[in-house]
Amino acid sequence: MDQESCMVRQIRSLDSDMQTLVYDNYNKFISATDTIRKMKNDFKKMEDEMDCLSTNMAAITEFSAHISGTLQDQHAQITKLSGVHTLLRKLQFLFELPARLNKCLELQAYSQAVSSHRRAHCVLQQYSHMPSFRGIQDDCHAIMDKLAQELRQKFRDGGSSAKDLSECVELLLQLDEPAEELCDKFLSHAQSRLEAILRGLEAELRPPLSSGPTAVIDPSIGPARRLSAAPTAGSPTDPTSPGNPFLSPSSRTDILEFIDRGCNEFVSSLCLVIASYQELFVNRPQEGNLASKNIPHMAIGKLHAFVDSLATCYFSLVERRIQEEKSVGDNSLLVRALDRFHRRLQAVTKLLPGSAVPSQGTEIVVRAARERIKQYLEALQSFYLDSLRDVRQALAAPRLGGSSAGGGSHLAGPATGKDAPASLPELLSSLSASILNQIKSVLASVHLFTAKDITFSNKPYFKGEFCSQGVRESLVVNFIKFVCQSSRQFCESAGDRGGSTPPALLLLLSRLCLDYETSTITYILTLTDEQFLVQHHTPVTAVAALCGEAREAAQKLLNHYVKVQGLIISQMLRKSVETRDWVNTIEPRNVRAVMKRVVEDTTSIDVQVGLLYEEGVRKAHSSDSSKRTFSVYSGSRQQTRYAPSYTPSAAMDTNLLSNIHKLFSERIDIFSLVEFNKVSVLTGIIKISLKTFLECVRLRTFGRYGLQQIQVDCNYLQMYLWRFVSDENLVHFLLDEIVGSTAHRCLDPTPMEQSVIEVICERG
Repeated sequence: MDQESCMVRQIRSLDSDMQTLVYDNYNKFISATDTIRKMKNDFKKMEDEMDCLSTNMAAITEFSAHISGTLQDQHAQITKLSGVHTLLRKLQFLFELPARLNKCLELQAYSQAVSSHRRAHCVLQQYSHMPSFRGIQDDCHAIMDKLAQELRQKFRDGGSSAKDLSECVELLLQLDEPAEELCDKFLSHAQSRLEAILRGLEAELRPPLSSGPTAVIDPSIGPARRLSAAPTAGSPTDPTSPGNPFLSPSSRTDILEFIDRGCNEFVSSLCLVIASYQELFVNRPQEGNLASKNIPHMAIGKLHAFVDSLATCYFSLVERRIQEEKSVGDNSLLVRALDRFHRRLQAVTKLLPGSAVPSQGTEIVVRAARERIKQYLEALQSFYLDSLRDVRQALAAPRLGGSSAGGGSHLAGPATGKDAPASLPELLSSLSASILNQIKSVLASVHLFTAKDITFSNKPYFKGEFCSQGVRESLVVNFIKFVCQSSRQFCESAGDRGGSTPPALLLLLSRLCLDYETSTITYILTLTDEQFLVQHHTPVTAVAALCGEAREAAQKLLNHYVKVQGLIISQMLRKSVETRDWVNTIEPRNVRAVMKRVVEDTTSIDVQVGLLYEEGVRKAHSSDSSKRTFSVYSGSRQQTRYAPSYTPSAAMDTNLLSNIHKLFSERIDIFSLVEFNKVSVLTGIIKISLKTFLECVRLRTFGRYGLQQIQVDCNYLQMYLWRFVSDENLVHFLLDEIVGSTAHRCLDPTPMEQSVIEVICERG
């Protein structure tokens, strides 16, 4: 019963679906019924029409058979007459052929003459045994020989256009001329025309210019103007300025015009020759016996040799012209010229696949880019050296209004529109800004080689090696190394006074190298990497290595500055000791002038160094530093050393006590490493000066008043020099050693009272 009820439900569901289907398709059923009814009516009409057509076709067939039977005899006669007429026309063409060929020869319709002869050649050859046809053949051969002679003469004259020459070659090939000989003649004639173009290009080349890039700096621009702190619009360092020293108006358009002419005349003509040659000898369909000679293979070999030979000459001229571009000013002209040169050579690739010409052209562009980088490096180096020369001139210029504080804090330079001379910070800022600006200008010029609208910029070299090894390493890194190396060379000058290098220049360069180490090198290399998207697939110089080299140069310069300044002061002290008779000198009444000069120069150096370096760290001064200045030679040590009795036994005790004191005192390293701060620099200079003073004293013999004069001088130095050093005990120790050494070499070691020394020093 369950199964039955289920079946009932299914039956009802199926009935409902069928009813829905009928309702849904009711209109379709109605339309189909109408269509079937209409088709029945149409087929009835069609059957009637087919019966009528069958009747008509039968009548037409019967009528056609009747006509064919009637015209059968006349049809055979008409066919025979038509054949005779055709034969007569051919015979008439053959008999008129010599006259037709002569007429074409007179009108120089060579193509029509060759075509007419080729149409009759087979017939005349076939019936040449018949006298009449033999005569026509001989006449035609004579005429065609004359025509071939005229074509050869026209080909040899070379005054025709490429189109006329191509027509000549094509007609000669149709006249069965040797293909290899025609190839040689065609290429020889084309070579003479192309060589004439090359001679014209060679005539445009100027005589070779002097080696080296055009000076970046315009000699008419003064040092102060060149060393402006920030380039403004219209300044010499502004790349958009008409007065930019990088620009060379005399060569603004020469290279572009030369490349344009070479491309428009030589490359275009060469492409036209290649296209015409291939159309005649390579791509020409080979028919008959020509197919067995493999003319295209022979012709393409000759074409490659021809193109390579002329392209080599053309590339030689282009490279010579590129080498004349010594000006590193408007680099856009050279880049545009190279782009046009490279772009036009790509047509050779399409016309002559497998040719080495485009790759050779790309190599020329690559070599030009490398040479350009080399020229820009030389220009930057020249600019840097000229800038240093300007700085030296500014440092050597006379000061306005007498000696300025700091021995270089107000170094007079050429007039800059103001009466105030340039100071060391201004010179440093101007030098650093001008160098950085020139680097940016050079990077902007070199970046044109990688512009998106330049066709050769997508070559692998310009995407990789040019950016990493060319711009980054060969240009930027090498220039930074040059700055460090050329700066270190100032430390190699010989002489007691440090050679001809101004000490202020050493100080300025040390600060410049230190600034490079702290920030400038990182900024320049980051700018280069971002601008050229340098991908470090090949080994490149690390930023840390360059910074280390710059810091080493800064350290060496600062050490040399300390040495030079110390030697200058030492020279004064040495001469003051050597030129005086210390045994027979008078009783001291004043501080010697050289000691005042030492203090003045030390103060000047302190101000000078303070303009570029921070103060530094000093040990805490004792509250009685000034008092110790006057009491350092009194007390137990003084009484021990300078005892009035000064008997031999006392002398031995004194020497023994002095040596014991040295054992327990801290060793002073005179030429120790100088830190990058003012206190360390002044400490180094004072150590060298006082050590020289000590060694000079050890070579002299002193009388009583000589010892007292040294006491006065050392007390005066102590009053002022302790302020400049990192540890005042260092000055105390060295001055104590000087007085002690003087006492050991004194014939009558009677010291002066401390109160008297103080009065003399205060009065001095």
